Amino acid sequence: MTSFYQGDIIRISGFGQKLFVVVSKNAFIRATGAFHVGPLMTDTPEGPLHIAVTGKNSVSGAVICEQMKLIDPLARGCSRQDSLAYGDIMNISDAIQGIFEYD
Repeated sequence: MTSFYQGDIIRISGFGQKLFVVVSKNAFIRATGAFHVGPLMTDTPEGPLHIAVTGKNSVSGAVICEQMKLIDPLARGCSRQDSLAYGDIMNISDAIQGIFEYD
């Protein structure tokens, strides 16, 4: 089994050429074996919940933070394509946390 980590850019079987970013904390992934992903879109403008990123191997786009999904990698056939720098992971986490903050 391949291990996945926060900030990995992955492809999920059955979703064609679409890419996703693993947004869950590594501790959550280890504890559950599952993780949350946000779609990585190339045709969406950057915004408060659309975080522009570029992977270490030049994969780029905007992570759509309001469309998180929980994925079981064993059931979904996931493969790693690239990974993000820590600064990008922090920006994505901040955006997601902002969705759930109290008013």
